[in-house]
Amino acid sequence: MPSPAAQLDHVVINVADQLDQAAERYRRLGFTLTPRGHHSLGSSNHLAIFGNDYLELLGYEPQNAERAAAYWGTLPGLAGLVFKSQDSDGLFRDLTAQGVALDGTAPAAFFRPVELPDGSSRNARFRTVRLDPAAVPNGRIFFCHHLDPDLVWRPEWQRHANGVTGLLQAVVATQDPAASIDLLARTFGSATVSPIDGGQRLTAGRGSVDYLVPDAVRVRFGDTTLPSPDGRDRQVALVLQSVSLAQTRDTLTAGGIAFDQQAPDQLVVPAREAFGVALAFRA
Repeated sequence: MPSPAAQLDHVVINVADQLDQAAERYRRLGFTLTPRGHHSLGSSNHLAIFGNDYLELLGYEPQNAERAAAYWGTLPGLAGLVFKSQDSDGLFRDLTAQGVALDGTAPAAFFRPVELPDGSSRNARFRTVRLDPAAVPNGRIFFCHHLDPDLVWRPEWQRHANGVTGLLQAVVATQDPAASIDLLARTFGSATVSPIDGGQRLTAGRGSVDYLVPDAVRVRFGDTTLPSPDGRDRQVALVLQSVSLAQTRDTLTAGGIAFDQQAPDQLVVPAREAFGVALAFRA
């Protein structure tokens, strides 16, 4: 049976009980954020929607702290890499047949009410297939099947002052890139994985997920990322496509955000400025 296509759907930044502060910071970073949403699972979020993917600030409000934290008990910062699915039932069946360990016995289903400009409300429904959490240190990797994509990718949410139009790369720091990326190679097929300087790359549509040794992470991002607290893998950085680095630079400066220009075509905001994930803007 064919392996699923590897295409990033979104990334999750775990902000725990700091949703207000994270939303304020990401607006200063130049992102247009959706109004706060509330999942039927107890978590809450704000999204920065791009052309075909998005960034999610995920946390919880005080009344849901115990419930939401138990479901998403990972480190603060970049904590979720999410791939697209159009058939969650078929995906679960096929991955199980391929011997890929999954969480649960069927796709998980949940929803989030969305307020529309005309004052009406509809539920954005999702089904997810999660790879075995025990195989993903300090984070989650899963698939998301959007049953109502029109409630997520809306034009009023897709224009950003910083010029960002999409996700290019997610970066995982690891001591052993070949061993760490093996889970994705088994999920998507070995042809999707290739060696790169300092690590291994999963090609995912127009983007990639790069597993790099710590020294290679420092070459790309300097000292802007956070170390792993336990020596295991940690999702540490995102590379975002910008239409104009001048526009990005002006927006960051206006927002009082510290950044480094480490190459002519790349600005990097350190993790301490972006709730635990280094953000690289590339033109």
